[in-house]
Amino acid sequence: MTTPVCTSASDAAVSARQTRAHTRPYPSFASYVRARQPILLRTARSLTANPSDAEDLLQTALAKTYVAWERIEDHRALDGYVRRALLNTRTSQWRKRRVDEFVCDEMPEPEPTGGEEDPAERQALHDAMWQAIMKLPARQRAMVVLRYYEDLSEVQTAEVLGVSVGTVKSAVSRALGKLREDPELDLAR
Repeated sequence: MTTPVCTSASDAAVSARQTRAHTRPYPSFASYVRARQPILLRTARSLTANPSDAEDLLQTALAKTYVAWERIEDHRALDGYVRRALLNTRTSQWRKRRVDEFVCDEMPEPEPTGGEEDPAERQALHDAMWQAIMKLPARQRAMVVLRYYEDLSEVQTAEVLGVSVGTVKSAVSRALGKLREDPELDLAR
C-alpha cells in the first residue's frame, strides 16, 4: 500500500513545465516549418521585391530559428521570433549592399575608343537603311530582305519567292545599285 505524499508548490511547477513542454503546439522544427511556411513566405515577400529573394530571406531566417530552437521557451511566439529574424536579416542585407555610385562634380563620360561606334549613329544608319529599303519596289525589297536580313542564299530566296536564281541575282543587283545611289544613305556613311 502506498501512502499519499504531499508535494510542494515547486514540484507542481516543475511538473506543469514538463507537461507544457510535451504539449507544445509544434513538437519539432520541421512540423513548425510545414505548418507556417506559406504565412512566413508572405511576410518575406512584403520585405523584398523579388520572390526568389523572399524565399532566400525566409530560408536564412528559418536557419537562424533552427539554431535557437532549444532556447526558445514559448513556442507559441515562434511567428514573432521568425518575423523579427526576417526583418533583422533583411536589414543586414540592405546595410551590406555595395554602393557603386559616388558623388562627383562632373559627369564621367567614357573615353571614345576607335573600334566602337556610337549607338545613336548606328541607330541613325539603321533607320536610314530601312527608309531606303522601303523606297524599293516590293519584289526587290523582298529579295534584299531575304538575302541580307534573313541571310538566305540565292537558291533559297528563289525557292521562297518562286522565281529563278537568275531573277534573284539581277533583282538584288539592281536593288543594291539603287541603295548605293540613295542620297539619305550617302549622308549616313
